[in-house]
Amino acid sequence: MSTKDTTFVYCDGSSRGNPGPAAIGVSFQNNDGIEFHFISEKIGTATNNVAEWNALSRGMEDAINRNIKKIKFRLDSELVVKQMKGEYKVKNKDLMVFKTKCDQLKNSFENFEIQYIPREQNARADQLANLAQDSKE
Repeated sequence: MSTKDTTFVYCDGSSRGNPGPAAIGVSFQNNDGIEFHFISEKIGTATNNVAEWNALSRGMEDAINRNIKKIKFRLDSELVVKQMKGEYKVKNKDLMVFKTKCDQLKNSFENFEIQYIPREQNARADQLANLAQDSKE
């Protein structure tokens, strides 16, 4: 797969308290690392894992709405990445709803990849989640 027309999507969810006030951050970047779209929003009260899954599903939905066909998701949630790849079972019913939805959304892409990255490589998505957390709205 040529990376020239591949979109990289960095996703992060945060919860202050577990569960607690939660938010997501999603950064869409081209192959040169230039951000061309982002999501930064509160999602109500959720656990950290629900927030991480929410960030992934929202990123997938936005990519589909933008007609992006070749995509590489990057998350610092090893749990979500391994559950998405089928390496870990999803036992929590709340998370299973997201897993089922994301499995369906995945079929909309010509090329779909998801990869775990260390937190320090996910700084922009983390920043976007925190901006939403700290906003007064």
